[in-house]
Amino acid sequence: MAKPNPLLAGAAGRCPNCGEGHLFEGFLRVSPRCEACGFDLAAADSGDGPAVFVILIAGFVVAFGALFTMVAFRAPVWLTLLIWLPMTLVICLALLRPMKGLMLAAQFINKAGQARHD
Repeated sequence: MAKPNPLLAGAAGRCPNCGEGHLFEGFLRVSPRCEACGFDLAAADSGDGPAVFVILIAGFVVAFGALFTMVAFRAPVWLTLLIWLPMTLVICLALLRPMKGLMLAAQFINKAGQARHD
């Protein structure tokens, strides 16, 4: 059996080792172990990386969309805010889980570990 692409598995919320088990329990809490292969996921920590990428991507999309809406359609500020503030929330929530999965998969690929002082 061929190994799955860890980045695609992570983005889909699957174990980067086997591609079968769930990476998350809940919305963003990482499972302690993969239920399919038993891979230890407890040591994985993505830190603030996913949030930074989500802020950059969502900020670009929302800023461009809001400016485009105001210039192209001459929309008033209240209408622009009514459209793009909820879109900000939707875009951020939609991107956060896949980005966290990608960061955890990147750690798996690079065999990254937390610094230890034993």
